[in-house]
Amino acid sequence: MSTLKINNLSKTYANGVKALVDVNLELENGMFGLLGPNGAGKSSLMRTLATLQEADSGTATLDDIDILNNPAELRKVLGYLPQEFGVYPRITAEQLLTHLAILKGITNTSERKELVKYLLDKVNLYDKRNKSVKGFSGGMKQRVGIAQALIGNPKLIIVDEPTAGLDPGERNRFYNLLADVGKDVIVILSTHIVDDVTELCTKMAIMNLGEIVYQGSPQAAIEELNSKVFQKIVGRDELQNYANEYKIISNKMVGGKPIIHVFSDEHPQNGFEQVTPNLEDVFFSKINTSNVLV
Repeated sequence: MSTLKINNLSKTYANGVKALVDVNLELENGMFGLLGPNGAGKSSLMRTLATLQEADSGTATLDDIDILNNPAELRKVLGYLPQEFGVYPRITAEQLLTHLAILKGITNTSERKELVKYLLDKVNLYDKRNKSVKGFSGGMKQRVGIAQALIGNPKLIIVDEPTAGLDPGERNRFYNLLADVGKDVIVILSTHIVDDVTELCTKMAIMNLGEIVYQGSPQAAIEELNSKVFQKIVGRDELQNYANEYKIISNKMVGGKPIIHVFSDEHPQNGFEQVTPNLEDVFFSKINTSNVLV
């Protein structure tokens, strides 16, 4: 069992943007969801943990490895799938994984060959091993990405926005693969897609403007909103009036009209109906989008 501890991690970029503000997290083996809107600081945190950038202050340790001061040791036990997984387009999946295994220090030819076959089997691409990666679908490229992240028996795997752009079938295949991987190591899933966390993670955090605004289990977060979320279909021209009068968590268009979800300790009446909250309601309530209109 591994433990990742992050204490008071902060990072401000040269342009003055505070990407990380006193971030504190403690993670153990399993799938951990890091949820937040674009620009929340998720990628900054992932890049810092992946030793691709330095923090201004704070600490991060994986077991006895000081990530910030000993990045070379962390890289030996790190698997990383960035948001944009670049591939060499003219080589096959088998050649790509073989090349990356060599870069990760697996020099024994028979051991490397066996590992590449195992990884291609695991991500269900063995029958496509001799196909050029440039012809792969988005989902297949992401599966190659997970395969390379598994080289070297990592203790920590970071995946950044892995399902963006995937169709529903590819997303489900990717979910199953990640769930399988996440049984034995720490997997951090950074995403702005609420369904990713709902489907996969038993623990999560929500980031906004560089800060952790919620940490716990998705179910506990949903239960906090029980009997406090109400919805109503309204006209587009009525949105601002409702925003002034109620705490709107979110709104979405259905049949050309907005459906608003509001947070209230008591039934607001006025045509609202109580609904069962979901993780999307939690997400929007924590990042305070009450006045954001369609």
